[in-house]
Amino acid sequence: MKNTSSSKQKEAARPLQKIFRAVPPSYDRINRLLTLGIDEYWRKKAAGRLLSDNPSRVLDLCTGTGDLALHLRKKAGSETRVLALDFSESMLDFAQKKAIRRNLNDIEFIFGDAADMPFENESFDGVGIAFAFRNLTYQNPDRDKFLSEILRVLRPGAPLIAIDTSQPENSLIRGLYHTYMKYITGPLGGYLSGHRSAYRYLAHSAIGYYTAPELKEILLDAGFRTASYTYFLTGVTALWECRK
Repeated sequence: MKNTSSSKQKEAARPLQKIFRAVPPSYDRINRLLTLGIDEYWRKKAAGRLLSDNPSRVLDLCTGTGDLALHLRKKAGSETRVLALDFSESMLDFAQKKAIRRNLNDIEFIFGDAADMPFENESFDGVGIAFAFRNLTYQNPDRDKFLSEILRVLRPGAPLIAIDTSQPENSLIRGLYHTYMKYITGPLGGYLSGHRSAYRYLAHSAIGYYTAPELKEILLDAGFRTASYTYFLTGVTALWECRK
């Protein structure tokens, strides 16, 4: 794992890092519980979409505990290099240990800032983000930097594949979803993990996040040539495919 700059400086610049720094030991287990394991199915769908063009080099951005990178490594051929970048050193350490336990030792885990990635222009045939795109884009003053960086490291025509929460179009289902996030996901996740602020943020950002049409407009305005989405679970989650 490569350290590209002082972690203390980065932490001061990115307050969200403090929220997730201490979560990893229980993070995976709680996510499986709160989603009844469906989140892993969604990650598999994202990995399959990202690998559909037979890329030679792909990046799992904001890898967290590494689940998308692990799916990519298992699905991809040996000719595909899989890199994974995150801003939380504790999550990267956790992800790397998971990869070693599963004998997936050739994933390149990198500590770095999504707003200033340590890669050359047009370095990747695809970038994937699983349940962290909301953190980069929702009420984040650096949103434009993040999107610009993703475009910078993508090769022309290459995709950004993002799986994240969305807003159901049906008002009844949307209300039920918001209730679940506010009264189940936030409190229960905070109680089980011991890190209430992390799960309060998760619930708050999911409830307030953009509708798919709103996010599509943001992505096209940022410079993506195309931006399309597929709903899962009546719109609770959306899988995005955006082309440079």
